Amino acid sequence: MAILICGSFAYDNIMVFPDHFKNHILPEKVHILNVCFVVPEMRREFGGCAGNIAYNLKLLGGEPLPMGAVGHDFGPYAEWMNQCDIPQTRVVQIDDTYTAQAYITTDMDDNQITAFHPGAMSAAHRNRIEDMHNVELGIVSPDGRQAMVEHAEQFANLGIPFVFDPGQGLPMFNAEELKTFIDQATYLTVNDYESQLLQERIGLSLQQIASQVDALIVTKGAKGSEIFTDGIRIEIPIGRVTEAVDPTGCGDAFRAGLLYGITNGKKWEDIGRLASLMGAINIEHHGTQNHRFTVDEFAARFQESFGYSAF
Repeated sequence: MAILICGSFAYDNIMVFPDHFKNHILPEKVHILNVCFVVPEMRREFGGCAGNIAYNLKLLGGEPLPMGAVGHDFGPYAEWMNQCDIPQTRVVQIDDTYTAQAYITTDMDDNQITAFHPGAMSAAHRNRIEDMHNVELGIVSPDGRQAMVEHAEQFANLGIPFVFDPGQGLPMFNAEELKTFIDQATYLTVNDYESQLLQERIGLSLQQIASQVDALIVTKGAKGSEIFTDGIRIEIPIGRVTEAVDPTGCGDAFRAGLLYGITNGKKWEDIGRLASLMGAINIEHHGTQNHRFTVDEFAARFQESFGYSAF
């Protein structure tokens, strides 16, 4: 059975600033900000939430079915997906625009400044979730605004359980829209910043939000993550990292671990650790789809990181 992954496809232009943003931004002058960061290192990578989650889920042995909209320049990405044996049957091409483009600059503190051109992503709602008899789970990840609204509604109407992952798209929605997403979703995942923003926007605590879904997952970077489910809070440690190289895409790798664990009936303590280790592996590599491992290698590393086997 497949996991339907609704979200963006993008080309990530990743740059590294060999200094600290804080050394070049004057807080009292942000209203007239005019700053240039010289970035001697730059890479162009395949990215976007749907693409990244699908890639990581495939590594784990899952069956990803990514769904999104792309532009006329998608050819190299499509060839890469073919090499990775990831289906493109739910990828629609919009011929008169570009695939979404992200320009990400990271400093030495792992702070990031991102400029994002949505391109074809704005037309992602043209793809509809219908007649999906082979889908057991879905996720609504950052995508075009209308697509996120409609795909969540379509999942709910078809009775397909899904994860709502607003990510950086959270500010696009008002309180009532966010409450509707939560009401429709089976699971909700946010990072610690997004969790605070969500609480303030809808006027509910994490415990109150968690009571409306089967599980609420909050990631906290180097501090691990926490899972609220069945009235309890489960603390999840971080996976062991050999060397932190690039944080880009760690959240998507984490979500692939969540999807894999849920569909394989794991306990939440194990699901959280699977997801945490996926993020750890991602951060050890540049880009979002450059890491490799076999399922056996992942199982061995899980044992090494957490002292037991979840497989």
